Amino acid sequence: MNPSFVHLNLHSEFSLIDGVLRIGPLIKRTKAMGMPAVAVTDRANIFCMVRFYRAAVAAGVKPIVGVDVPLAGESSDVPAGILTLLAMDNSGYRQLARLLTRCYMAERSAGVPVADRAWVNECASRVIAISPGPGGDIGQALLHGRADRAKRRAETWASVFANRFYLGVQRTGRSEDAPCLESTVELALEMELPVVASNDVRFLERGDFEAHEARVCIHEGRILADPRRPRNYSEEQY
Repeated sequence: MNPSFVHLNLHSEFSLIDGVLRIGPLIKRTKAMGMPAVAVTDRANIFCMVRFYRAAVAAGVKPIVGVDVPLAGESSDVPAGILTLLAMDNSGYRQLARLLTRCYMAERSAGVPVADRAWVNECASRVIAISPGPGGDIGQALLHGRADRAKRRAETWASVFANRFYLGVQRTGRSEDAPCLESTVELALEMELPVVASNDVRFLERGDFEAHEARVCIHEGRILADPRRPRNYSEEQY
């Protein structure tokens, strides 16, 4: 059987700050491209789960329910990053739901739901975890020159998610991709951890990039022409 590519890191329009993918067109495109499954990993929410699950099953595509969970920082000097979590079954879905509920009920100094690492540990038995490239907590440590911290984090997640933890790599045309990919592969070889390649998807077509940028600007209170606004995305995220 020929191996098939499956998207494992994808933000829909339900990622209110950085996604414009609509569920219907997504499933239609996934089916047309012969992909057997697809994951939706919206940032800190599973709001689209019912719509996504029904549309995928109706099209004969396996739905993978997931979430990109922002992680609480160990200290203020290095950004903590995120962890991509994928439910293995109904039990895993319930674990994700409990984790997110706890995130939203906790105090949030920056107004953003974040997960304490101990909470993730308690909701891990039926979940697959990926540290997703530059955005992951391991990738962030590597990009800030903290290889020791990256290794400790990898050791922790590999222990929590026994045989279910992967280091993610990606090429989206952003400046941080290449150095993070090289460092991640070196770490994977040193620690004998599996690597998974994915695209950090935010929109369906390359031409949707401008609409996506407009949504980001609305969230940030900026205008598209603002020369000072951060350019955190690329046209390759389709």
